[in-house]
Amino acid sequence: MSLLLPRGRCGAAAARGLLVPRGRARVSGSYLCNQYGTSGSLPGEKKEFLQNGPDLQDFVSGDLSDKSTWAEYKGNLKREKGERLHLPPWLKTKIPMGKNYNKLKNTLRSLNLHTVCEEARCPNIGECWGGGEYATATATIMLMGDTCTRGCRFCSVKTAKNPPPLDPQEPYNTAKAIAEWGLDYVVLTSVDRDDMPDGGAEHFAKTVLHLKERNPKILVECLTPDFRGDLKAVEKVALSGLDVYAHNVETVPALQRKVRDPRANFEQSVRVLKHAKEVQPGIISKTSIMLGLGETDEQIYSTMKLLREADVDCLTLGQYMQPTKRHLKVEEYITPEKFKYWEKIGNDLGFHYTASGPLVRSSYKAGEFFLKNLVEKRKTKAI
Repeated sequence: MSLLLPRGRCGAAAARGLLVPRGRARVSGSYLCNQYGTSGSLPGEKKEFLQNGPDLQDFVSGDLSDKSTWAEYKGNLKREKGERLHLPPWLKTKIPMGKNYNKLKNTLRSLNLHTVCEEARCPNIGECWGGGEYATATATIMLMGDTCTRGCRFCSVKTAKNPPPLDPQEPYNTAKAIAEWGLDYVVLTSVDRDDMPDGGAEHFAKTVLHLKERNPKILVECLTPDFRGDLKAVEKVALSGLDVYAHNVETVPALQRKVRDPRANFEQSVRVLKHAKEVQPGIISKTSIMLGLGETDEQIYSTMKLLREADVDCLTLGQYMQPTKRHLKVEEYITPEKFKYWEKIGNDLGFHYTASGPLVRSSYKAGEFFLKNLVEKRKTKAI
């Protein structure tokens, strides 16, 4: 069964919330209204809406995401003071399920591995883990445990000043798991580990080495912390044999202090990306920006220009979504059309690819975007 739910809602709980009278395979909106007497006090327009609305069969089929209604959405997209915005229809996703999804989840548990897909409550987990249009199953493994030494105001990963020590078997176990899954593209990321001298750079490098030994054809992306600006640590990862070096600037320069931990900043992040390419010119560099935190169009454009001037190859832009009530509120929901506009701007500025959309995340279907573009470029060269 596939229900459309906002990010972060528990599928089982939501499913249990559907009241289905015994012995009835199909329950219409009008039946529920008449049965429980809710329609009597409603205006005629609302009655008609409920009577002609979706029934149980529509929920079972999962066919509730009518894109033609997106343009008609009348809810607020910009937050007023004291208000919490409602989720617009283009940000509702299916409950993750399927054979490949379950296989990946079970292997993770048995090897005591973590993914940012789960820890950060990503809305695209079912789509990425199951493969998609290009049958490229992508997973983002979170190395060095599930506890971060920083406290960014957008992130739901748990934090502590002194997290547990690293698992020395993790690089080997990660490579073993990925070999079992048969992934085409893997993203390795991590929590920040400011408690370690090299920030965990050696741990990253060992994991890449094990992966490439087991499967030389696999594409490896490392989405790293800023290592407190330690360029020697950056070099260690950049020279490990990876294919894509990613580090996220997260937001525009003007909002860095509001959004990120005070130990992070835009200039430091750009230095990390530039240095990775300087020591290993053959790798692809990549970063990500969240939209909807209160940034202006001018700030977005200026940030994109700065990133391209720093020779960043790939850019992803996605909607910021508040993970819990303790985190920063969403200031604005950006429409799919506006994301398309930023994708065009990114292409015009000269990024190798710009992945821009409400549900795009820094690692969202990374394999599909990357492989599709790689294949297209090879075909062009062959011509």
